Amino acid sequence: MKKDFCDFKKFIKEKEVAVVGIGVSNIPLINFLLELGALVTAFDKKTEEELGETAEDFKRKNVKLSLGENYLKNLTGFDVIFKTPSMRIDSEALVRAKEEGAYITSEMEEFVRYCPAKVYGVTGSDGKTTTTSIIYNLLKEQGYTTWVGGNIGKPLFSNIEEIKPDHKVVLELSSFQLMTMDTAPEVAVVTNLSPNHLDMHKDMQEYIDAKKNIFINQSEEGILILNRENNITYSFAGEAKGKVRFFSSKRILHDGAYYIDEKLYVFGTEICSKEDMIIKGIHNVENYLSAFLAVYKDVEISTMIKVIKSFKGVPHRNELVRELRGVKYYNDSIGSSPTRTLATISVFDKPVILIAGGYDKNIPFEPLAEEGIDKIKALILLGATRGKIKEVFEKVMKEEKINIPVYIAESLEEAVIKAKDIGKQGDYVVLSPACASFDMFPNFEVRGNRFAEIVNSLK
Repeated sequence: MKKDFCDFKKFIKEKEVAVVGIGVSNIPLINFLLELGALVTAFDKKTEEELGETAEDFKRKNVKLSLGENYLKNLTGFDVIFKTPSMRIDSEALVRAKEEGAYITSEMEEFVRYCPAKVYGVTGSDGKTTTTSIIYNLLKEQGYTTWVGGNIGKPLFSNIEEIKPDHKVVLELSSFQLMTMDTAPEVAVVTNLSPNHLDMHKDMQEYIDAKKNIFINQSEEGILILNRENNITYSFAGEAKGKVRFFSSKRILHDGAYYIDEKLYVFGTEICSKEDMIIKGIHNVENYLSAFLAVYKDVEISTMIKVIKSFKGVPHRNELVRELRGVKYYNDSIGSSPTRTLATISVFDKPVILIAGGYDKNIPFEPLAEEGIDKIKALILLGATRGKIKEVFEKVMKEEKINIPVYIAESLEEAVIKAKDIGKQGDYVVLSPACASFDMFPNFEVRGNRFAEIVNSLK
């Protein structure tokens, strides 16, 4: 049962509220809390100089600021604290605040709790952005007023009073957003699970438990959609309170969605052929199957067919940037895990020149090397993980008696130039880092845009 947002408005008025993190999602949140009559203090590691006009604007609005290296030392005496998703609930500052009696929450938690519309939540290690985008396009094409948020789109809590009960909302949810979630979307999709974000989570089990929060608090009317071919997601079925639906790319499931003989089926009904898909790869077949299950009662089959024939994919997801002298350059900057990169390079009809490496999330690279080595013509490594990836590939090459050239680059520009130098007509050059971007770029979008700029500047 959704809560009435009027209750939140009464609760938050004149409360001392801390917002930790002055980033993309929290700036609209701060302004919204001010409109609701909260007394807001904003916290951020950046200095006032680094925040620039944002800091000046908040000061004009009487927002107190706690900034700089020791910004959390003043996180005391608050009624409510909105934490940034990456801030662990067991951090010293939040433990102290909770002992003082503060209510600790996040923008996403409050949105799911009070959103009056049906919410479709998507999580997983790989494929969640594409699946979220497909669900959004299906609902929008069917004629619903549809909102998209979470890790993609825009922060939605500040728009909650514009969202009506007959609208639809699609959210991409990360493990960080889910870690403290105690409410659940009506429809929950878990695309797959493999080791990821182990730089932030204590261990793999904590990561799995965080993902479970997308469905643990569903009611009996809730729907949980799981990947039958992933052992971890398959194991979730026994903990679900609502209906469970499986999708599979390997077996027939008459009470779910499946792929056989190059065709996609839902509940035994053929939807389309794999050839109808603009975005290629068996991982995208799975993304479509899960999306079709999510919207099955809300979207007509004719709409599904229309979307599958028109959806061109997500920016930075194996996106063709340019063809130069017979060499095609692809931007898969969103590929920030080894399994995601493996799925990407598997769709090509010949081994690729792979540019990889970046911020270390403490994820093992063995799956990429062991299963992907025959899909790679040459490997160009950069970033903080370049040495670790090189070591893993050299070990596998020695064991398998396979040899592929491995190059080290000091920058993305150097990596692209090396790819141009070694590329021959008919080759594919793919940026799919298997790592996050934070060692060199603020996010994967900036990394992908920079890759495209460099490629487009090649003579």
